[in-house]
Amino acid sequence: MGCLQSPNQCTAVCTYPGMVYIPPRNTSVQTMAAIQRIVALCARQRNEQRRRERQGRPRSRLVEINAALRDNLAPLDVYTDAAIEEWYRLPRQAILQLLEVVGGDLRRPTRRSYALSPQTQLLAALRFYATGSFLQVVGDGHGLCKVSVCRSVEAVTAALLRQVPAHIRFPDTREEREPIQQQFFGRSNIPQVVGAVDGTLVPIITPHEDSHLYISRKGYAAINTQVICDHQGVFLDVVARWPGSTHDAYVFQDSAIGREAAMSRGEWRLIGDSGYPLRPYLFTPVANPQDAREAAYNEAHRLARGVVERSIGRWKMRFRCLHKSAGGLLFTPAKACAVICVTAMLHNIAVRARAACVPEGEEEEEEGDGGDVHQQVEDQRAQDRQAGVEARRRVIADFF
Repeated sequence: MGCLQSPNQCTAVCTYPGMVYIPPRNTSVQTMAAIQRIVALCARQRNEQRRRERQGRPRSRLVEINAALRDNLAPLDVYTDAAIEEWYRLPRQAILQLLEVVGGDLRRPTRRSYALSPQTQLLAALRFYATGSFLQVVGDGHGLCKVSVCRSVEAVTAALLRQVPAHIRFPDTREEREPIQQQFFGRSNIPQVVGAVDGTLVPIITPHEDSHLYISRKGYAAINTQVICDHQGVFLDVVARWPGSTHDAYVFQDSAIGREAAMSRGEWRLIGDSGYPLRPYLFTPVANPQDAREAAYNEAHRLARGVVERSIGRWKMRFRCLHKSAGGLLFTPAKACAVICVTAMLHNIAVRARAACVPEGEEEEEEGDGGDVHQQVEDQRAQDRQAGVEARRRVIADFF
């Protein structure tokens, strides 16, 4: 290419991105400096023109319309009680109470750019928990974009996570344990039972780091979550921090409740499936019943332990974001664990408020088999297992 004869010609060439002017070899230093100034001027003019175009671009009317609809047609003011429970899985009064608790954390300092109200953020997050659908689909029902729903879910999850200890707590005193023990004894004839323990797999997106640790025995990435519930199906303890390949027995052994149960001195005990080790504080079914008493104990154990399986099924059906049919939680493991704990708290609120039960789906059996796992629990000491066998034998002899 020869020398440019005029600045206009240079402007025409430089306004097209990707076109580079190559001066001839005999170009002087002064000419080269002039060309560089012209190119810089062209680039500056082009940037100014783009900035003016962006500033003059009108805001979409849809944003104003959606903001007006959110402010004047709030779902809590329009929907019936049955519709609210169907959409958000909680009664109206329970949602309003949550709004009072976390409203201060969700409130924006200004109304600039149509800032979302705490109610809108809470309802969008509850709708996501209830359906587990794509964020764009959830936003379509609330007049929000995908990014706004994502930020609402993160903000609401962080705010509700601080309220979990107030709604999920294990009974610490004898006065708190006695009513639960009486209910379990009346149903199963097994004394001193304060809860049923079980593990369940909550599917998540395969993480980039240590992905092999999260692949469960069922072939998908998950968080192995341990729950303990009472006779009413209320969660007393939730442990959601272990990868899907971790064995249920190891999760219980490493948990605070597992260590506390080992020091309970026979004041209370839990019941679990055969995936857990037999201990005086953790009763499991008899592997091969030899007589009618052991068979009767197994049947009573099955009836008592069924409450935790039903609770897990209702929990996942009430908040479908936890169910594998919704595709799993498309979050990092840390955020997924936070969502698990928050939905467990919301499940307790729904149970205590006697919210309508969502029809249960077919929950796959989560019983541990001790098979191919990356962290197999070491064999427990023989004397501990023998103590559990003796304790279970005395209960069978005295009550069955």
